[in-house]
Amino acid sequence: MTDPLENSKPAATASESSFALVTGASSGIGACFARALAQRGRNLVLVARSKDKLEELKNEIATQRSVRIEVVGQDLSEEGAAQRLAKTLAERGIDVDLLVNNAGFGAQGRFWELPLDRQAEMLRLNIATLTEFTYLLLPAMIKRRAGGVINVASTASFQPVPYSTVYAATKAYVASFSMGLAEEVREYGIRVLAVCPGATATGFFRAGNFAKIDFLGGMQSPEKVVEIGLHAYDRGSSVVISGWLNRAMIFAERLASRRFAAVQAGKLFRPKSEVSGKE
Repeated sequence: MTDPLENSKPAATASESSFALVTGASSGIGACFARALAQRGRNLVLVARSKDKLEELKNEIATQRSVRIEVVGQDLSEEGAAQRLAKTLAERGIDVDLLVNNAGFGAQGRFWELPLDRQAEMLRLNIATLTEFTYLLLPAMIKRRAGGVINVASTASFQPVPYSTVYAATKAYVASFSMGLAEEVREYGIRVLAVCPGATATGFFRAGNFAKIDFLGGMQSPEKVVEIGLHAYDRGSSVVISGWLNRAMIFAERLASRRFAAVQAGKLFRPKSEVSGKE
């Protein structure tokens, strides 16, 4: 069976010195973006906290593709992370012509009971670092009149999600930021895309201590999310919702009130211990 990404034509031809940079690349959607972009002949910069996992991914890709791969082990949720990462790129002489802002996390629970420092960390990673790093890399793309940004948002971008309130709010920002920026930079030949996956079979729910949630239609594979995302990027789209069922659900939510959507989401994401009366 032919890999649909194998024969995909890149939106722009990358030079030997240009790289696609993927944050949160050690697993899940980020690792799948790295593999798919390597199949397209892209040189890679892989960024995540776990340098060991990045080295494993680098070695895996290197056995299959002849591309340059740089690894940067860094926690992007820390204050000033974007500036430090940009400095590292400059020191290594790396030009980024495609930025994939994938790093992010969520958490489940009552807003006032979840640790404040953890939620502040979420805001920095999901919003501040994504925004600052895009700001730092964009001028060079504008000067070249070529490049692109792919921001991983969520179907949670389109509705409030009780018991994951801050996470949903951060993803609403990512989607709105991406679509607005896409129009600003379009005249410079730069593409900006918000990829909005629904429930995806990654470590996201485990890392966020989510209780088991039975999602209608099950979970998508991260490979499918990336395939849909790159196809939309090639078309020049500014936003894509991965999967027909997710698209149908978002469309249905638009026909209902936001209050109704919030109530329904709250029923799904309310911790099961609360539903059963246990604390």
